[in-house]
Amino acid sequence: MELSKIKQLINKYLEGQSSLDEETILRNYFASEVIDDTLQEYQLIFNYYTTAKDIKSLKEHPALPLIQTNKKIRTWISIAASIIVFLGAGTYLFLQINNNNADNLGTYDDPEVALRETQKALALLSNHVNTGVEGMRYMQEFENSKNKIFNPITKNK
Repeated sequence: MELSKIKQLINKYLEGQSSLDEETILRNYFASEVIDDTLQEYQLIFNYYTTAKDIKSLKEHPALPLIQTNKKIRTWISIAASIIVFLGAGTYLFLQINNNNADNLGTYDDPEVALRETQKALALLSNHVNTGVEGMRYMQEFENSKNKIFNPITKNK
């Protein structure tokens, strides 16, 4: 075939204007052993189509069962993670409801029981306050001793 005709077909092909028959002519030309040296760079493009036919699809690929197994594992892991999240949320809500019930412990329906419990609480508070007052007595003695020692020194200056 004429070199000028092949160059015209290549230009049409690169512009996206070629027909299927013209592309077949180009594939056949580049599949032959006689190719002009100026067109060697296009040989890879057109030889790709002939070699691409030999590539098998993924359906027959031996690694496909491994990929499908990974998808199954991923699915089960996501289901397990969802269950864990729901159990965690349920446990949190259950504990919150129980804590709210525990917060109602200071309420009494009977006024006499409420009075006795209040007296117990105030007696306990009084004991702790008295303990704190005793500690302050030691602080007062320390303050008095400090004043006896350091005040004469500051007065002499």
